[in-house]
Amino acid sequence: MKHNWKPGTMIYPLPAVLVSCGATPEEYNLFTVAWTGTVCTNPPMCYISVRPKRYSYPIIRRQGEFVINLTTEDLAFATDWCGVRSGRDYRKFEEMKLTPGKAGVVRAPIVEEAPVCIECRVKEIVPLGSHDLFLAEVVNVQADDRYLNPETGKFELDRANPLVYTHGEYFGLGKKIGKFGWSVEKKKKKNKK
Repeated sequence: MKHNWKPGTMIYPLPAVLVSCGATPEEYNLFTVAWTGTVCTNPPMCYISVRPKRYSYPIIRRQGEFVINLTTEDLAFATDWCGVRSGRDYRKFEEMKLTPGKAGVVRAPIVEEAPVCIECRVKEIVPLGSHDLFLAEVVNVQADDRYLNPETGKFELDRANPLVYTHGEYFGLGKKIGKFGWSVEKKKKKNKK
């Protein structure tokens, strides 16, 4: 049996990310976003949805740039803390002992401790209600070499223990159960000797 609930955002789990913004060290800020995702492959595009009252909102609107920093279980405390504290009152990089690094293309900083930093340039701002959607083109990605398999060349993000958000709670990613296309793969025949 299923129960009807009022309409709401029940697409879970979602990545819990740290979004960084600001053009100068004095302006750098971090905030936590779970309303994020991919919208296009070519050109690569993603989005974040932000409440206009958030401290970082006018910074991103003015600059037109931000970085989506993927988080890990090790970054869970900082991820939550940056979501409940305002940049109006705290210098979040310093408070959480996170390192602002140089982005490759945008002026906003990356989070050096993040396994993947996705540099974004805003293409459109769509007012939606409680949040505005920042539709952005991905202009550069920085990925931590620690998760690059030297034998296969594959980037193994799962080894970073990604953090996800589900209905008000944080979780680790969990175990692998398959790969894209595994359900239709043809079984390899064993050689008979």
